[in-house]
Parts: sequence; structure tokens; C-alpha cells
Amino acid sequence: MDEVLRAALDGIDTEIVEDMEILEQDPFKYRGRRLLFAVPLGRNGINRGYYEVLAWLRGGDQVLAGATAGMIIDAESEFYTKATARELAVAANRAGCAFVGRPLVEGTASLDNYLIQAANMNTDRFGAYKKSAAILAHQILEETWQPKEESHLLVLHASNHRTSNTLAIWQKVKECLDERIRIQEINLRNGTLVDCSGCPYQMCLHFGEQGKCFYGGAMVENIYPAVKWADAILLLCPNYNDALSANMTAFINRLTALFRTTRFYDKALFGIIVSGYSGSDLLAGQLVTALNMNKTFYLPGNFCMMETANNAGAAMKLPGIEDRIKEFSEKMTHILIKETQNS
Repeated sequence: MDEVLRAALDGIDTEIVEDMEILEQDPFKYRGRRLLFAVPLGRNGINRGYYEVLAWLRGGDQVLAGATAGMIIDAESEFYTKATARELAVAANRAGCAFVGRPLVEGTASLDNYLIQAANMNTDRFGAYKKSAAILAHQILEETWQPKEESHLLVLHASNHRTSNTLAIWQKVKECLDERIRIQEINLRNGTLVDCSGCPYQMCLHFGEQGKCFYGGAMVENIYPAVKWADAILLLCPNYNDALSANMTAFINRLTALFRTTRFYDKALFGIIVSGYSGSDLLAGQLVTALNMNKTFYLPGNFCMMETANNAGAAMKLPGIEDRIKEFSEKMTHILIKETQNS
């Protein structure tokens, strides 16, 4: 990890924080800063110092409001890097921290995850690891999310309008959004959305270059053009068995063909998640890993609204729900619309 960090931070004016006392004495010191989390996990995936930072992030305050971050996670095994990154990203994001698209550089024991990158970079796996870390560090410094005079928001769901708590919350959020946000809603239940079957890379690339996918259908005819049009996407996600719904998962998987030729660094990701009992943070983590870490969507601070409501209509009866809806819609507006950042 030390050698990777030296390569990543070479030529960059850096403050290194290794002592929790600094965070405890001045909890808001790193608001608005550019941050690189570096977590060595060893063989068993445990780093006690990391858990102290995690507890600090989960304290409930917006200790990283306005900050932008990425992370390097290193392990002496083939496991735990992604799980730790997901956990860290959700906690930091709830504390106000934004993440650049594809914010994770991970080093497993074998570094086999760098085989292709090493070939592309004309180096060995460790060299690719160091170069990837340096690229991420500069990406964090150079990230400049740009709100617009008018923004396009794509809203995706697969819910029943009559019974869905998730849709009920969205309708209220929608009413509070700035009128300069142009909204397009697509119900993924309208028509059959076939999941990805894992075409060979060259075949997927061939269709992606044409803005298509081998399986065609609504994904190609409606959803790909809408994703290209959008400045941000909002996914409405009821919690089914602690996982995203089949239709939402199919959307994410099928997005791969478009991703072959179109990166999404300049598109923001938002979510509304409603669980019947618990587990909303699990779905938030799935959105982060799938769309921010893999598909390069920009992750604004507090990207996701999470509620717990079981019976139909229960969400809009939750204590304080109107205030939370107003707060979430204002955050979305501030991210998307110019000249609303300080209002």
C-alpha cells in the first residue's frame, strides 16, 4: 500500500491523516476537501483503524459535506476489497461526501484484476495498480461537477402506481423539484426487459458502437436514448429480499452494451429506496457498486433517500416524511441546477 500511495500522490501537495484524534477534535475539518481513502485490509479483511473512521462517518453529522473522494482498498487475499469499498462509500456518502465516477482502485493479493489493464498500459500488474491509483488521485483533484441552467432527469421504476410506497414518495419529491429540471419517467414493467446473457466482448462492443444491444427491445428503443439524454438518473427501488428488483437488475446489466462506447462520468446517480422492514443500506450499496463504481456515474453526497414502510400508503404517513422529501428534492435541485447551490 505504501508504494502505491507514493506513486499515486507523487507531485501532489498532500495532508496524510492517520490519527482519529484529528477527526475527533475538528470533525468538520475536511468538509469541501478532496479526499483519498486508503485502507489496507491484510489477510482477514479487518482493519481496526478503518472501523474507527467508519464509526465517525456513521455518527449522523454531515462531516464530509461538499467533499469529493475516491478510495484505494488493498488486501492480502482475493476477498473483502469490494465489500469494504461499498460499505465505506455508503457511509461517507451519507455524511455528505461525493464520489467521482469509478472511485475505487483495489489491489487483491494476486493482482489478477489488473491483467487486462497491465496489457493495455504496457506494464506488469503492480505497475498497472500504481498507475491506476495515480489516475484516480488526479481524477479526484480535477473533478468539477457542473450544474446546468436546465437539467434532464431520467426516472426508472418497475412498480405498481396503485400500491407502491416508493412511487408515492417520488410523486411528492417531483412536486418539490425546480421546474427547470426536465423529467422523463420510464416504467420498466411496460414490456419485457430481457436480462443480459453475457455476449462475447467483441459482439457486445459491436452492438454498443451502434447504440444497440443484441437483444433489442425496449432497452434499445427507449431506455438507451433516454440515458444518453439524461444529466442524471433516479432509480426507484423497493426492497425485494434485500436486493434490487429483477427489472432494475436487468436494466443495469443491459446498460453494459451502451457503456462499451459511452462513459457516464458526467451523469449523476440518485435513488429512492423503501424497505418493508430493513436493509435499505444494502440496496444503496448495490446501486453504488453497480452504477458508480462500475458504470462511472457521478455519486453526489446524500445521493439516496431511504425509508421503511410496509403496508401500501404507509410511507406518506411516516413521521417527518414531508421534511425529508423537501430536503432530498432540494439536494437534487442544488446538484442539477446552476445558481441554487447556496440557496
